[in-house]
Amino acid sequence: MPFASPNISPASFDISSRNGLRFCIFCPFARANFIFWPHCPHRQISLLHIRRYPFKSHACCASINQGINVLQYPFIDPIALSIGPIDIRWYALAYLFGLILGWLYARHMAHKMPHVITADQLDDLLSWIAMGVIIGGRLGYVLFYNAPYYVEHPWEIVMVWKGGMAFHGGLAGVILAIIFYCKRHQLDPFVVGDLIAPTAPIGLFFGRLANFINGELYGRLYDGYWAVGFPSGANGAIEMRHPSQLYEAALEGILLFVVLIILQLWGGQKRVGLLTGVFLIGYGLSRITAEFFREPDPQLGFLLFGEGGLTMGMLLSLPMVFLGILFIILLPRQYRHRF
Repeated sequence: MPFASPNISPASFDISSRNGLRFCIFCPFARANFIFWPHCPHRQISLLHIRRYPFKSHACCASINQGINVLQYPFIDPIALSIGPIDIRWYALAYLFGLILGWLYARHMAHKMPHVITADQLDDLLSWIAMGVIIGGRLGYVLFYNAPYYVEHPWEIVMVWKGGMAFHGGLAGVILAIIFYCKRHQLDPFVVGDLIAPTAPIGLFFGRLANFINGELYGRLYDGYWAVGFPSGANGAIEMRHPSQLYEAALEGILLFVVLIILQLWGGQKRVGLLTGVFLIGYGLSRITAEFFREPDPQLGFLLFGEGGLTMGMLLSLPMVFLGILFIILLPRQYRHRF
C-alpha cells in the first residue's frame, strides 16, 4: 500500500462499528506515538480485537517513528451522536454552538444598549442571520468554488448535508439579512452591525475546529514539529501537513474575538462602523495569512501567479480589508459619535 512516508507501516485492518467504514491499525501499539484520523479509504479487511485500545467507531491510527515530531491527533468521531437513522455531525453542532453563543453575547450587549435594538428584536434577527449563513454560505460555495459541477448537477445545490459551505457567501448572506431586517423595523444597520460583529469569531472558531475534526481544508505539506498526518495523498496515503484549520481557529476565532472585545470595552461601540470595520480587516488579514499554509481547493488550485500564488480565499478576502478601511475612515461623520 503506498504511503507518503516510509516511517508509516500498516499492520492490520478492521471494520468499524458504524456505517461499515474501515479503520486501520498500525504497529507498534505505543499510544504516545499514535495520530488518529476519522476517515480512511482503505478497503483491506481483517479482524483484530484490541483489548487495550477499544475503538467504538471508525478511526485511522498511524504510528510515527520517534524521529518525526507530529501533533497527536485525538480520536474524535465526526458523528457526534446518532438518533435512530439520523447522524448528527460535529460540523452541524459547530454552526449551532456558534449561533447560540453569539446570540447570548449579543443579547448581553443589547441589554446595555436598548436604544440600538431590543432583546426581542435581536431574538427575531437571529433567525434571519441563521438563514443568511446557511443560504449565503451554500450559494457562495456553489458560485466561488465549484460552479461548473453545479451547472451540471443543479439539483445538488440544495443538498447542504453533502458539504460545501463558504464563509464569504455566508457573510454576504448575514449582511443582506441585517440590512433587510433593519429596514423593515426602522433600525440602523451600521449600529446593529457593530453589535453583531464581535459575535462572528465565535462561530468561526467552532467552524474551524469542525473542519479539523472532519479532516478537510487541511494545510500544505509540512514535516515540522506540529505537523499532522492527513489521509490526503494518492489512494488515501497519509501525508504530514500544516494543521491550517487550527491556525484559522486561533487567528479568525480567538485573536479576532479578543481584539473586538477589547475595542468594545474601550467604547468602540460609540464610533459607529469601527467594530464592523475591524472585523472585516481582521478576518481578511487572518484568512490571507492562513491561506499561505492552507492547501488550495483541488478543483481551483492557485488562481494567479502560478504555484504558490493567490488562492480563491485570498482573492475573496482582499476586498474585505479595503471595505473595512472604508467603514472606519469614510463612514459619514454623523455616525461617528452618536452615543
